[in-house]
Amino acid sequence: MRILPTVAAGLIPPLCAACGRSCRPQAVVCTRCGRRLASAEPLSGSGPQGLDRVWSSALHEGVARDLVTALKLRRLLTVADLIADRIHWLAPADLLSGAIVPVPAAPLRARRRGFDPAGEIAAALAERIDAPLRPCLSRRGGGRQVGKRRAQRIGHPPQIQTKGEVPRSVLLVDDVLTTGATLSACARALRGAGARRIVAVTFSRRL
Repeated sequence: MRILPTVAAGLIPPLCAACGRSCRPQAVVCTRCGRRLASAEPLSGSGPQGLDRVWSSALHEGVARDLVTALKLRRLLTVADLIADRIHWLAPADLLSGAIVPVPAAPLRARRRGFDPAGEIAAALAERIDAPLRPCLSRRGGGRQVGKRRAQRIGHPPQIQTKGEVPRSVLLVDDVLTTGATLSACARALRGAGARRIVAVTFSRRL
C-alpha cells in the first residue's frame, strides 16, 4: 500500500540536525543538543585585519560544528534559521547594525550546493533585525579554503571583488571563522569601494 507523503511525514519523527536523534516537532535540534549549544560561550575581539570588530557565537566544536556540517553538506536549510536566532539573541546590540553583507562562496561550490550557506544565514538574520541585505561581494575562482593549512589560507586568500553599490556601514556574516583570511579579503574589497565601518559576525570560530 502506498503511503501519501503527508501521512508518511507524520509517521517519521523529526530528527535532530546535530546528532540525528528524535526531537520535538518543528525543532531543529533535540533538547540535549539545544542545551549543549546554549552553554557554549561566544567569542569576540578585534578580529582579522581590516575589520573593526568580530564576534562568533561559539567555538567550532561539538554541536556547533555538527550544525555547520548539517547546513553545508546535508543542505538542512532550517539550520540557517537556528543560527540566525542565536546570533540575534546573543550578539551585542551595537554590533548588529548597518547593512548585512554575506561572505560570498566560491562560485563552483555554490552551484554544486544549489545555495550559499552564508547567504542563507545573512538573509535570515536580516529578517530578524530588520536590516537591509546587500549581497555586494563576489568571489572569483573556485579555490576552496577548507582543508588548506593555516599558512596557505593566509598566504593565498580568496579573490573578492565588489559589485554594485557598497554600504558605508557593513555587517559581514559568515558561518565559520578560521584564519580570518576570507573576512580580511572581504574587508579590503569593501573599504576600497567606500565602506567606513566593517564588523563581522559568524556562527562559530576555530581556534
